[in-house]
Amino acid sequence: MRLDDLKGSSNIERQAGGGGGLGGGLGGLLPLLFMGRGLGLGGLVVVGILFFVFGGLGGGGGAPRQPVGQQVGQPAGAPGAADQFSARVLETTETTWSKIFAAEGQDYPEPTLVLYDGYGQSGCGAAQAATGPFYCPADQKLYLDTSFFDELSQRFGAPGDFAQAYVIAHEVGHHVQTVTGISDSVRRAQAQAGEAEANALQVRMELQADCYAGLWARDNAERLEPGDVEEALDAAAAIGDDTLQRQAQGRVVPDSFTHGTSVQRMRWFNVGYKEGSVAACDTFAARTL
Repeated sequence: MRLDDLKGSSNIERQAGGGGGLGGGLGGLLPLLFMGRGLGLGGLVVVGILFFVFGGLGGGGGAPRQPVGQQVGQPAGAPGAADQFSARVLETTETTWSKIFAAEGQDYPEPTLVLYDGYGQSGCGAAQAATGPFYCPADQKLYLDTSFFDELSQRFGAPGDFAQAYVIAHEVGHHVQTVTGISDSVRRAQAQAGEAEANALQVRMELQADCYAGLWARDNAERLEPGDVEEALDAAAAIGDDTLQRQAQGRVVPDSFTHGTSVQRMRWFNVGYKEGSVAACDTFAARTL
């Protein structure tokens, strides 16, 4: 993805690394779990596995992180490169969504992206590297441990700068859902629903964020390089509920899905990319996902 001409968003915060951890891995994340299931937060698919990517499943273990080779546009190498890359991607999302909101006569309230190393603090509680990227509706900020980019490539087999940009664009999608009232409506419906139905609503929420990421990609088509869209689709496939469950426990439990299958995540990114409209991303009206 070509971003070298951009200065980068000013809506960036950098938190110092370190901190007290999460007391066994669950304590600091409990506030996130109970915020109406959170936006960008799954975590109930496999016991003992919390929050992977885009606020989905994750685990404290996994493959050790290794340095990755420098690629064009990839946030690796010099210190601060990942921060600069993230700021530039965030700027492209601000441009895209500002245009969309302006077309409706509204101002787009830009979110802040908080970058941290190891441990961070959010309005939804503590964050750590194992949490994966997530959006906190309480403070309307995105949280990202930038070392996650290496994990996305090495542990989950989704390398490339555009796969990394997709992570940020997906979380921005959750911000859009928050400021437009979609998330509140879904949380109210979830509060009245059983677990399976609540999970199904969360799947539609996550797939809509994937579609919004595809919409953003289309709006930035002039910045894309050959293979970029495929990188995003590879990332979507790698973090489908069915794929992650099969890897973690050897079986799939559809009623526990909170993010959608690999095929569904790829499909809705493609819907946003091909259609390029917010209306096309109405996953809640879709009869089939």
